[in-house]
Amino acid sequence: MNNERKLGGIILAAGQGKRMQIDGVNKVTLHLDNKPIIAHIVHFMKGMSISSIVVVVGHAKESVIKTLESENVLFAEQTERLGTGHALQVGLSVLPKDVTDVFVVYGDDAVFYNTKHIPIMEKLFKEQLTSNAAFTFLTIEQDNTAGLGRIVRDKNGNLLAIVEQKDATEEQLQIKEINPGCFVFSTDFLRNYLPKITPSPVTGEIYLTSLIDLAIQDGLKVQTVNGGKLAWRGVNTKEELEEAEKLFAELKK
Repeated sequence: MNNERKLGGIILAAGQGKRMQIDGVNKVTLHLDNKPIIAHIVHFMKGMSISSIVVVVGHAKESVIKTLESENVLFAEQTERLGTGHALQVGLSVLPKDVTDVFVVYGDDAVFYNTKHIPIMEKLFKEQLTSNAAFTFLTIEQDNTAGLGRIVRDKNGNLLAIVEQKDATEEQLQIKEINPGCFVFSTDFLRNYLPKITPSPVTGEIYLTSLIDLAIQDGLKVQTVNGGKLAWRGVNTKEELEEAEKLFAELKK
């Protein structure tokens, strides 16, 4: 990082995680490889020399705060769960004002980022800093795309949108390039554009990914870095947690 730019981090961990079917705790406090999911992500960010880390809490917030009590992170509470865009707005309000760019991930899916991913993350950060983009985000290729946002491009490969599965057409559902939820945003861009997001007509939620539409509409630069078939998976059910444990074991070999 150069002297004029300062990188912070926001972890979105307010969701209820209904599909995990657990009571009293947030799913990000469940253990994977003998460590809470959320702690893996905080430690990865610290390993990337990100000094200011904000964790957005909501559902079963006490369980998350207690899990991270010794980690020296900041907390922001999303009192109403109005979507990922709203959660990011809540997190941004707590982020120190001298942070110019912010690494944003979800509090479960980012658990697979480890030291092997540092080169791709450094590429992501470098792309953001050298291109002067509004934001830069990671894309990966997945055979099983169920529940994931699809990367929609024009015939020349230019980015058009991320479309959430709930809103995707049949044609868009065939796309294998997906959004694993790993972004680096200019904080100035977020402050200007988060308030402009309109809720999804399908769910009523404010999607973080709607920022792409707004940026493209206004002719702002949005960059992507393709990580190929990067080892990654969502962790939304007990079955997926078991699969994640196996994948974790594989990655350590």
